[in-house]
Amino acid sequence: MTEVIMPKMGDGMEEGTLLEWLKKDGEAVKSGEVIGTIQTDKATLELESPGSGTLTGFLISAGETVPVGRAIAAILKPGESLPGTWGSAMSANGVATESKEPSREVVAAATTASSSSKSASTSDRIKASPLARRIAEEKGLDLAAIAGTGPGGRIVERDVLAAEPGRAPSSTPLRTVADQVVPLSRLRQIIAQRTAQSKQEIPHFYVTVEVDCEAMIALREMFEADGSGKVSINDFVIKACALALLDMPIANATFNGDGTVTQYGAVHIGIAAAVDEGLLVPVVKDAQRHSLRELSVRARELVIKARDGKLLPDEMTGSTFSISNMGMLDVENFAAIINQPNAAILAVGTARKQVVVGDDDEVEIRTRMKMTGSFDHRVLDGAVGARFMNVVREYLEHPTRLLS
Repeated sequence: MTEVIMPKMGDGMEEGTLLEWLKKDGEAVKSGEVIGTIQTDKATLELESPGSGTLTGFLISAGETVPVGRAIAAILKPGESLPGTWGSAMSANGVATESKEPSREVVAAATTASSSSKSASTSDRIKASPLARRIAEEKGLDLAAIAGTGPGGRIVERDVLAAEPGRAPSSTPLRTVADQVVPLSRLRQIIAQRTAQSKQEIPHFYVTVEVDCEAMIALREMFEADGSGKVSINDFVIKACALALLDMPIANATFNGDGTVTQYGAVHIGIAAAVDEGLLVPVVKDAQRHSLRELSVRARELVIKARDGKLLPDEMTGSTFSISNMGMLDVENFAAIINQPNAAILAVGTARKQVVVGDDDEVEIRTRMKMTGSFDHRVLDGAVGARFMNVVREYLEHPTRLLS
């Protein structure tokens, strides 16, 4: 008998939620075949069969959450049967108790999924987020009849929640006429837990600087003019942070809680990406080794994968520093919550044209951008945080230094 267990996908994953079984009890399955979908705190994943045989002995149903490593079903080979004790040691809430340590051959594999359907149906070809698909299925709604308001016409959660069975979607937003208690998605619950924990445990302090963007904009326009490809302001920020963290490894660190601080040699930068269900932080590994253009390509790939629900576990773990950029949302300035276990995070606002008085008292219009660093006071002090922010600003105001 082969046990199907809740797989561990990433360092911080402690439990997973079954969204649905894609195979029925008693159905034959092959090793590597997708048998269900699960929701972690970071993504929607496909659950693959760890062996071939007959799938049976389901211990959890759709919507139930169990710890990683716990048995949730079994696969039987010809002549095998479930043990007499299978499923008998259930807790009061219907979740199986801890199973014995599985062997290598029984560990379930999981790969990233952007859809919970096992066939290429018409709805699969419709652009919709995984959460929107699941809610539509629960409500019995046809995705083809729902107008998407997400990027590129993608159907997102709010579109499905606003739709009613049998009625065409209205271009006029529905007005709420009564209070509603809205259940949080699993990702939203994790975000609430971790941000509260970060603010409670980490003594934050904040440093804001203003960056002159004229040189960056000129260099970016030069790249586009000579066909070198597009490079965004955020790409410059990532590269500047990577170099600044090499200059000041005290900001590329983790507070250990045992009287020590780990300062990392490699720079792994997490990039906050807004998705339908909340916020994900894909990680650009070894950012210090990549050129500006390489960082641009890699960051764009990761953000797209995050929004499509296709991030791999390794792409969501291991950050040593994080960046949250709300420049595209017309935000002048904001302070971000530190992404544990990092010691710092950089919040980037919108680059705006401003009337500026120069050193010679001449008035001119220049593009400026505010950035706020949030720092762990247990790791570094205000003067060090201010020096780090000025190092980042210096790189951004002299962007040719980022090209080496």
